[in-house]
Amino acid sequence: MGYESIPYMQIRGGSSKGIYFDKNDLPQDENLRDEIILSIVGRDSRQIDGLGGANPLTSKVAIISKSEKDNCDIDFLFVQVVVGENRVDSSPNCGNILSGVGVFAIENKMVIPTENTTTIKVNMINSNNICELVMQTPNKKLKFDGDARIDGVPGTSAPIICNYLDVAGSVCGSLFPTGNKKDVVNDIDITCIDNGMPVVLINASQLGLTGYESCEELTNNAELRKTLEELRLEVGPMMNLGEVSKKVVPKMTIISAPKNGGSINTRTFIPHNCHAAIGVLGAVSVASACLYDECVTSDIIKVKNMPIVNLTIEHPSGEFTVELTSEKINDELNIKKAGLLRTARLLSKGVAYPHPADLN
Repeated sequence: MGYESIPYMQIRGGSSKGIYFDKNDLPQDENLRDEIILSIVGRDSRQIDGLGGANPLTSKVAIISKSEKDNCDIDFLFVQVVVGENRVDSSPNCGNILSGVGVFAIENKMVIPTENTTTIKVNMINSNNICELVMQTPNKKLKFDGDARIDGVPGTSAPIICNYLDVAGSVCGSLFPTGNKKDVVNDIDITCIDNGMPVVLINASQLGLTGYESCEELTNNAELRKTLEELRLEVGPMMNLGEVSKKVVPKMTIISAPKNGGSINTRTFIPHNCHAAIGVLGAVSVASACLYDECVTSDIIKVKNMPIVNLTIEHPSGEFTVELTSEKINDELNIKKAGLLRTARLLSKGVAYPHPADLN
């Protein structure tokens, strides 16, 4: 088939916005697929010739199909268009874009809604893990309006419950991929953790920061960016991620004491600019580190050992509450499930037109 025009939906998922495609509408060849995605979303820093919003939060893509796994309903591949670099990265997950997968699946009749709520099991191809999405479907109709509110998004919407199942080490192979809960790299104390998203945690004081600086101030701090990138390149192989100069992971997260009644405060770089919020799975990884006294988070928070713990992760545009369910196995804490509240809204349906030069 030709790819001169490709159906899509644009969906606001959590505090991000993405272009959602049916896998069958895209080329099977990954190189051609990625070129078409770049053509549709935008290749330059302004994305003036594409549908992207010139920001990492609005330059995201979901590729969705009926699942090939017997225990799942939907397969979901996340693709991040790296703004201004004319390339894509499909190594990380994205929990915000995931929260819109149920909308696409129901609207595209891949999943038939049930009465009151519809549970959709999603296979996250990027990490080969499963997330349950609980959608609001009264009278078997997808509901968008409701009272749920999340920071970074105006107004309220119907809640979507995202239950991540056994995502520890999903990208790096283990929750603490270096084998340590604390490492010293380039004379800086860090914790490397992967509970769905590879994250490197650094106390703000180690970098001569308060941790409450604005995103703009941190992004414009050339010396800080140089320090973080040198550290990121060093720890990439330590985290089983290999050479990471062309990857958006690991995410570098600066932590400090909370200011607004939360559990911990964060500033996250993706990979070189400070994120206006924090990613869903990035928040899960930060919260997970808080459960372990040996991590760098213990300078800020010590959590009582309980089967279910709610932790509020502060970020530049608000907060993100994560519910962690854990159990002790051979005296070692094992995190079984991470539950989060998200919302999503269908913004548009249509047909995208790749640049003719990208079809040759």
